[in-house]
Amino acid sequence: MNAASMGHGKKPSERDSKICVACGRPFSWRKKWERDWEHVRYCSDRCRKAGKKD
Repeated sequence: MNAASMGHGKKPSERDSKICVACGRPFSWRKKWERDWEHVRYCSDRCRKAGKKD
């Protein structure tokens, strides 16, 4: 996957997005997640610590 397809150089409204597995809210690609966007599952540290709700 190249940088342009992940969100690099795009407007925030055009960037890739995912749904957080803990809270269910959508979140967008961020520069700090550039190297491992495929593995990002949570929108924040708070959701990551809470884990997946059942």
